[in-house]
Parts: sequence; C-alpha cells; structure tokens
Amino acid sequence: MGFKENLKDEITYQGLMVKEVAGKAGLSPGTMSNYLKENSSIPSVDIAVRIAKALNVSVEYLVLGKEDKKEGCPMAYNAEIRKYADKMMGMTERERYLVESLIDAITSSRTRN
Repeated sequence: MGFKENLKDEITYQGLMVKEVAGKAGLSPGTMSNYLKENSSIPSVDIAVRIAKALNVSVEYLVLGKEDKKEGCPMAYNAEIRKYADKMMGMTERERYLVESLIDAITSSRTRN
C-alpha cells in the first residue's frame, strides 16, 4: 500500500473526518481530499510531515505502512492490523488463546505445503 491508502486507513482507524485532519494539519479540506483521490500524487515533504503530525504517526508510516525499528521504536502496524489487535484486547483470555491457536494452525499449514 502507498501513501494514499495508508492515509485513508489511518483516518478511518482513528475515526476522524478528512476535514478534522486537514484542520489539524493546517490544510484546506479540499487539499486534504485531493491526497485521497484515486490518481493523487504524494504531497511534498513538508505537507506530509504536517499530515503525519496531525495523525500522530510518522511520515515513514504513511509512506510505507510501518515504522522503522532501527530507531528503537516498537514496530507499528498498519490500521488494518491494529483494528484486529484492538478487537483482541476486548476478548477474554480464552478467546485470545483460541484466536492465537487458529493463527498458528493457519501459518503452520502454509509451511507444510
């Protein structure tokens, strides 16, 4: 995924509206919407930094969908993965165990095939 998809996912994950992010980043809602369109271009570095700060994520995260582990930060996952992690946090210990078992079964079957 690229900047546009990661930006869209992050806005959705945080439950924000495009105009809210635009306001926090000091951009017009129209400008912000342009970065989310199908054939949009990546914003300039200074604009990307402002958008990332408004969302409290790194520019690298918006561009690559992940954080850099070299700087000692824990790995940050994209919005889709965090959505599932948030759901798991609301589960009982038994439910989390079952999900983990299912994931282990699926991934181990891949290595055998």
